[in-house]
Amino acid sequence: QVQLVESGGGLVQAGGSLRLSCTSSGISFSLITMAWYRQAPGQQREWVAAITSSGSTNYADSVKGRFTISRDNGKKSVYLQMNSLKPEDTAIYYCNVQLSRAYWGQGTQVTVSS
Repeated sequence: QVQLVESGGGLVQAGGSLRLSCTSSGISFSLITMAWYRQAPGQQREWVAAITSSGSTNYADSVKGRFTISRDNGKKSVYLQMNSLKPEDTAIYYCNVQLSRAYWGQGTQVTVSS
C-alpha cells in the first residue's frame, strides 16, 4: 500500500523559509521520480518541482532559484526547501508519485504573510 506523508508546513513571514518533508512507504523509492505540487485557494493544483531517481531536478518558473527539491533514498523521503517565500506561495503542498496512477499525500499547509 502506497503512503505519502507530508510535514513541515506552517505560517511564515514573507522572505522567510520553510522545509517540507515527505516520507513514503510501499514503493521502490530509489527508482522513482518524486514531485511536489501545490494548490492555492480557488486555484487548480499546480506542479512545483520534481526529482528523478538519478537526482536530476526541475522546477516551475515561479519557484526557480528559491526552492530546492532533494531526496534521501535511505529514508525514502523527499524534501522541499523553500526560501524567499512570497505571499503567493501560500497553498497546500502535496507530495506526489506517479505509478500506475497518481498517489498523493494528505498535504501540508504553507501560509506566507505579507
